[in-house]
Amino acid sequence: MARMCSICGKKPSVGNKVSHANNKTKRVWRPNLQKVRARIDGLVRRVSVCTRCIRSGWVEKVARSSILSP
Repeated sequence: MARMCSICGKKPSVGNKVSHANNKTKRVWRPNLQKVRARIDGLVRRVSVCTRCIRSGWVEKVARSSILSP
């Protein structure tokens, strides 16, 4: 599975780390992804979602006990 948010599609971005001496080396900024049990299209699935989507309410988190009760 890719390091990508399954809701918004946020993925790693690349750039340069710049030292005080102005030396440049490649580096990667990775999104803060969390594995969450969420309801997607009526089904409960385990998805990898960024914290921005969780905080914004774009993901309906599901507790384990709510699956068992009707």
